[in-house]
Amino acid sequence: MTRVVALEEHYCDAELAEHFSGGDRLAPPLRARLLDIDLRLRDMDAAGIDVQVLSHTAPALQKLPAEVAVPLARGVNDRLQRIVEAHPTRFAGFATLPTDDPDAAAAELERCVTQHGFKGAMVHGLTGGAFLDERRFWPILAAAEALDVPIYLHPSVPSPVVTEAYYEPYAAEFPMLLRAGWGFTAETATQAIRLVLSGALEAYPRLKLILGHLGETLPFLLWRVDQALSREGNRPLRFREAFSRHFWVTTSGFFSNPALLCTMMEMGIDRVMFSVDWPFVDNRQGVDWLNAAPVCAEDRAKVFGGTATALLRLQE
Repeated sequence: MTRVVALEEHYCDAELAEHFSGGDRLAPPLRARLLDIDLRLRDMDAAGIDVQVLSHTAPALQKLPAEVAVPLARGVNDRLQRIVEAHPTRFAGFATLPTDDPDAAAAELERCVTQHGFKGAMVHGLTGGAFLDERRFWPILAAAEALDVPIYLHPSVPSPVVTEAYYEPYAAEFPMLLRAGWGFTAETATQAIRLVLSGALEAYPRLKLILGHLGETLPFLLWRVDQALSREGNRPLRFREAFSRHFWVTTSGFFSNPALLCTMMEMGIDRVMFSVDWPFVDNRQGVDWLNAAPVCAEDRAKVFGGTATALLRLQE
């Protein structure tokens, strides 16, 4: 039997959620699904999902200043550890990091991996408007490389400046345009591209990064981005090679056969892992899609859980 591992599956910490209001506050039914562990387990069982790697939903600590985020992070991660510890065969964890203080974030990642057994960390969008490639954040990358755990680059809502410049006047009528409809993709793909361009991957040659949503369009664009950046006038860079060496992608919230096949052809089957993006997307929809996808049984088993088990060193 193929073990099904889903690794972009969100939960909500009640204390962290209290720091956000207005448009960031979750609707009560959705928040209940993010908080209720018994409901989560029932939904996993109904869909045939064996393991979820839990990560805090957006918004997270990236939107809080260091003086708030640093003390808050420890409690958030300790509470997640208690959830994992109560269900060790069903859950694993990604740390939530106070990235506004990079040294503290690196220390928290080390604590979560070495003491709690967390499998990496998830970063939600920009930190105070700054991309992760900025050198002040490199201690976080260094810690992830030293610990041999991945950083999952997850979207967050674009800043008000970006929203006004790019998405008005349509954001009011189509609020998901800022999120899964396009804003999430544009911001997170830019975050990934900047990391390749910054020299961070040369500085940390064993760094592992994960993108959801089948790579935020980048597998489709790899040839063109690589060719354009190789033209005269650019600093020498093998973009496609660097991206394919350092990044893995998941199927979170993107259940498309053509997109899956494109990603497999560009990056190789060993770089693709199953995710749902629960509770924003239905577990059963994701499992049923991959079970019917036009891939062989061996490749399906890798995507469903084999690659994630190896990358994250999950208990079998």
